Amino acid sequence: MAMKTSFSHSLLLVLAVFLSSSAVATSTFGEADALMKWKDSLLQSQSLHSWFLPSTNASTMTISPCKWIGISCNSLGSVTEISLPNAGLLGKLDNLSFPSFPNLLHLNLSGNAITGNIPAHISSLSKLSSLDLSMNSLSGILPLSLSNLTNISEIDISSNEMIGELVPSFFTNWTKLISLQFQNNQLTGKIPSQIGLLKHLQILSLWGNKISGSIPLEIGNLHNLTSLILCKNYLTGPIPPSLGDLTRLTILCLFDNQISGSIPTQFGNLKNLVELVLYNNNLTGPIPPALGNLRNLTLLYLYNNQFSGSIPTQLGNLKNLVELALSNNSLTGPIPPTSGNLRNLKFLYLDSNQISGSIPPEVGNLIKLNELSLYNNLLKGSIPTTFGNLTSLVILSLGYNQLSGSLPQEMTNMTNLSALYLGGNNFSGYLPQLCQGGSLKAFTAFDNHFIGEIPKSIGNCTRLTRVRLEGNQLTGNVSEAFGVYPHLTFIDVSNNRLFGELSPNWGEWQNLTMLQFSGNMITGTIPPEIGQLTQLGVLGLSSNYLVGEIPKELGRLTSLFNLSLNDNQLSGPVPQEIGKLSNLEHSIPNWQSDTLTVALDLSHNSLNGEISPQLGKLQMLEMLNLSHNMLSGSIPKSFEDIVEVTESFDDIYCIGIGGYGKVYKANLQTGQVVAVKKLHSLEGGEQFDQRSFRNEVRVLREVRYRNIVKLYGFCSHARCSFLVYEYMERESLASILSNDEGAIQLDWTTRVKVIKGVAHALSYMHHDCTPPIVHRDLSSNNVLLNSELEASVSDFGIARLLIPDSSNWTTLAGTYGYIAPELAYTMRVTEKCDVYSFGVVAIEVMMGRHPGELISSLTSPNRQDKLLKDTLDQRLLDPMVEVEQEVVFTVSMALACIKSNPDSRPTMHHVAQELSVGGPSFSLEPFNALTLCQLMDLKV
Repeated sequence: MAMKTSFSHSLLLVLAVFLSSSAVATSTFGEADALMKWKDSLLQSQSLHSWFLPSTNASTMTISPCKWIGISCNSLGSVTEISLPNAGLLGKLDNLSFPSFPNLLHLNLSGNAITGNIPAHISSLSKLSSLDLSMNSLSGILPLSLSNLTNISEIDISSNEMIGELVPSFFTNWTKLISLQFQNNQLTGKIPSQIGLLKHLQILSLWGNKISGSIPLEIGNLHNLTSLILCKNYLTGPIPPSLGDLTRLTILCLFDNQISGSIPTQFGNLKNLVELVLYNNNLTGPIPPALGNLRNLTLLYLYNNQFSGSIPTQLGNLKNLVELALSNNSLTGPIPPTSGNLRNLKFLYLDSNQISGSIPPEVGNLIKLNELSLYNNLLKGSIPTTFGNLTSLVILSLGYNQLSGSLPQEMTNMTNLSALYLGGNNFSGYLPQLCQGGSLKAFTAFDNHFIGEIPKSIGNCTRLTRVRLEGNQLTGNVSEAFGVYPHLTFIDVSNNRLFGELSPNWGEWQNLTMLQFSGNMITGTIPPEIGQLTQLGVLGLSSNYLVGEIPKELGRLTSLFNLSLNDNQLSGPVPQEIGKLSNLEHSIPNWQSDTLTVALDLSHNSLNGEISPQLGKLQMLEMLNLSHNMLSGSIPKSFEDIVEVTESFDDIYCIGIGGYGKVYKANLQTGQVVAVKKLHSLEGGEQFDQRSFRNEVRVLREVRYRNIVKLYGFCSHARCSFLVYEYMERESLASILSNDEGAIQLDWTTRVKVIKGVAHALSYMHHDCTPPIVHRDLSSNNVLLNSELEASVSDFGIARLLIPDSSNWTTLAGTYGYIAPELAYTMRVTEKCDVYSFGVVAIEVMMGRHPGELISSLTSPNRQDKLLKDTLDQRLLDPMVEVEQEVVFTVSMALACIKSNPDSRPTMHHVAQELSVGGPSFSLEPFNALTLCQLMDLKV
């Protein structure tokens, strides 16, 4: 009986093993079949050459993918890992049957060209521990079914094109998660507070998305976190003090957001922090001295914020610091001498603040320093002799301060210098013999009080690309001062006391785009060899003692757009070859604003002969000055055409009247239509307002932007002065809004587009021009629309350049109803004056009329509220649901711009950026119940 029982047990065991192996074989074949079906669906899969199934008559029991490339299995032959990073795969995941892999633990398909959505059935991988789909082209919404991967510990879907929001269920279910990397996608919405449940999380990386809202304070619960990377999003609000509880954190990256408030003092607890990166935000307040506790810190980036106060002396405790960047803030006070303790520092950026005092000699202790940038501050005194210790320095930028005295001879020890910027100071004395190591590429020392000759060592700087020494008192022979510079692109030594003759050897500077030697005592003739500089865009030789004729070889300078030879003793005719300057129409390089002038100035010479008809080809010419010569003939033909086609500015061609001139429509013989503003003439032939005329020319010839009206040229003459602009078919915004038929054509989407266009124009003027430009007279009359109803800002007659370190006081000017209230009592013009005017214009666009007393009722202490729907232009139907949010946000932004306190108004850069992305989504009252006060109180 016992023997029978034993036999039965053995039989059952054999049967179980058979069934088990049979199941494994079936499972293995199912996995192999699933993999082959996916391979066959791919458009590119050459790397999967080892993936194949045997002939159809082979036994399925022998089929196993375990030896295929990228496949790993467990002891029973079931697939546990699919790892195919950078395998050149092209296709989708739709045909990969995830349910066929019940034992899959790791899936890595990173660095391929996989497209389409992440299939919802990926949730069937119940044992999955790590998922890496990064660096593909996946799109669509993150599937909610991902939350079913309850065993996941690492998930990386970065560098794709995923959209949608992070749903709370992800974080309630992923309790084993160690690493979450969703960076570089298009994710939106907020970070759910449930993220605080991921107690094991070590890496959280969401940078490079469109995530909005504030940083949840619950992130402070993630005590195992080592990397928190939320940069390049739309995050707002303050930094939660609870982040100070993340004591294992080594990397904290929040740059490129709109985070406000101050740095929590609790950050002093982050003793393991190695990198703290907070730049490009709206952070305010002082830099906490507690940051001096972060002794492991190697990188501290706080630039492009609004920090105030002085630099804490405690930062001198950060002896492991390699990079320190505090630029573009409002920091005051001196550079602390304790900065000399940062012996490992390689990069120190303190530029564009209001730092005062002298440069402490302790900076000379930073012998590992590669780059030192202190420009655009209020520093005084001389350069310490200890700078001679900075022998590793590659870039030294001290420009735009109030530094004085002579340059220390010890600076010649800086043999590795590649760039030296000293311009805009009060330095005096002689320039040292620089370029001892031959590495200098950029040298600027303009607008100082240097004397003596240009150092002979400059002749040995064969790597030079840029030289700016203008505005000093340098002497010496120009033909001996410079050497062979095969890489030189820019040289300006104007307004010095240089003498001698121009060297024919300069024709070898083949890469030169700027040659400016005006305002010296240079004699002799213009070498024909300069015609070999085919890349030259600016040639300035004015106000010297040049003689002889203008070489016809200058006609080879087909890239030239600014030629100034005025105030010399040149004679002979103007060469016809100069007409080749017409090539400047095709392309103007990205020059600095102080050189971007399409001009030909040959005035105050002894030129004679007929004016060449070739000059009539210079369609884009902004300034042509041939006065005080002995030339004969008529002006260039394009200007002559304007007088002819307008019948000497007959009123039948007038399309508008401004403060200092009439505007005419001119159909040129070339077929081009332009708008011409002719200055009012007074009795006796005097011009009405030459100052406004010159101001508009100066401003518009220095800007090139889509939403700013283009100036094609101008004519300044004793009898007639006019400006030539691009023609805007729909004329002014004010005229369209005042007409019911025109106003109806401006639907809500178009009105928002118009407001965006104006915002971008002002943002460009305030933040992308150097120095910034303030319009001062923005109104609906000065916003013009083209045939596509795109907006351009016009009328720059009273615009101002905001010169740094200048008071920028002004007389009251502008259009009544658009002038910022502070101008009535401060008379100091700032960018915020334009911001206010923009707000008025934007509200006018949405109301369909000037807001008038509505503004005073909203900005007074006892403000009166009003429904938004009753304020909007009643000639249009209410906005459709899909544009309601955009209308609400646009009005909110406009209301923020008209706040009484200029410091409370946003910058135009912020306004333009927010309008472009539609701003953060927010939940408010139903549209019909929204009030203006509610919108005005929003933080936008």
